Amino acid sequence: MADWQTSDARDRVIVALDLEHDAALDLARKLQGHAGWMKVGMTLFYECGPAVVAELKELGFRIFLDLKFHDIPHQVRGAARSAALTGADLMSVHSLGAGAMLAAARKGADEAAQLRGAPVSLVGITVLTSMDQDALASIGVGDEVAAEVDRLASLAYGSGANGVVCSPQEAARLRALLGPDALIVTPGVRPAGAALGDQSRVATPGDAMRAGASHVVVGRPITAAADPVAACDAIIDEIAEALS
Repeated sequence: MADWQTSDARDRVIVALDLEHDAALDLARKLQGHAGWMKVGMTLFYECGPAVVAELKELGFRIFLDLKFHDIPHQVRGAARSAALTGADLMSVHSLGAGAMLAAARKGADEAAQLRGAPVSLVGITVLTSMDQDALASIGVGDEVAAEVDRLASLAYGSGANGVVCSPQEAARLRALLGPDALIVTPGVRPAGAALGDQSRVATPGDAMRAGASHVVVGRPITAAADPVAACDAIIDEIAEALS
């Protein structure tokens, strides 16, 4: 059984800290003892660099470093190694980079894991949750969204990634495709009645869990809430109910 399968609801929520440094750290301190994971994306990492990962680790969080590696294999191997040495527990890579690049990311992450003495997981980005069929067509992809997601998920998992990032609408199908141990990380999660923002393919946290997601990534419904702790707890409670 994979580690994520035994975790409680708090460890299934990844809070997306797409904020400036001071606001991100203030929110993280408020959420200690609530969510188990924080996502550090490009907004925060490009402001602060690796130091912010260390700061969040000191607060007791596990870190999803979401930098979406996508370059030639040599660069991605080095990037994955360097990023994993920050202390990140989970990292993302664009599946569109193809098999050699994905394998290079795996190699770089494994090199860092050996030095750290701790495993580092990789997830392959399939189709961004902000994209719909028209968006795919605009970049020359003729497949339906579902078919493109399936193809990229199989490529990532077969090239050494521990799982994938997909919309919650694809979670059930990818769980069946990839099997019980794969990480299936779903952004585009919105509690019932919440604003969609720039997301196109969404579902509620409970529905994402019931569909087979291992983790949900939640940003603005928590970070922009009047009471972020209460908003986070409500999502955790919904997930706990779905898991039961």
